[in-house]
Amino acid sequence: MMILRSSAASPFGRKIKIAAAVLGLRDRLSIEMTDTLDPADTIRDQNPLGKIPALILEDGSVLYDSRVIADYLDHLAGGQKIIPAPPARFEVLRLQALADGITDAAILRVYEARFRTADKHEPKWIEHQTGKVDRALTSLEVSELPAQTPSPHLGAIALACTLGYLDLRAPGWRPDYPGLAAWVDGFERAVPAFAGTRPPA
Repeated sequence: MMILRSSAASPFGRKIKIAAAVLGLRDRLSIEMTDTLDPADTIRDQNPLGKIPALILEDGSVLYDSRVIADYLDHLAGGQKIIPAPPARFEVLRLQALADGITDAAILRVYEARFRTADKHEPKWIEHQTGKVDRALTSLEVSELPAQTPSPHLGAIALACTLGYLDLRAPGWRPDYPGLAAWVDGFERAVPAFAGTRPPA
């Protein structure tokens, strides 16, 4: 059995859990909780960056990050299930890149508050990250979003996990982006694994 190193709140780990469920591979994964801040956690041996998710294969080799793992799981399921063939492939991967970029910026804002005292917060840094989030969400709000289906592609999965992370860490986003809010609510209705992987509040 493969081992997925992740955490309950990781949006990138959630992406892999949902992808595995959509691909019918969930029963081939054992989820192992990971504390990336603990120097004794073996994640630093499995991924020198000490980041999650990391997928330990049955032969002991390790794949990271979430984009590589998702590609591998798609291959394992027979290919072109959540990552279609070209030309659609590149639209899907571009949406994943945009969603992941929003998540990265949102996480950096969280870390600024978590690891620095209030008097040492850098407003320009927070503003820089917020600009990325706002521009990307604005772009998506006026874009044609993926159709709601029980078998979403990887871009849709990534976007849903991004919006789920914003619900967790920055829940005030919804009124400004009603189209995206409606879309992710529809995704949750269409894809049971989304609700099944919701992180604790």
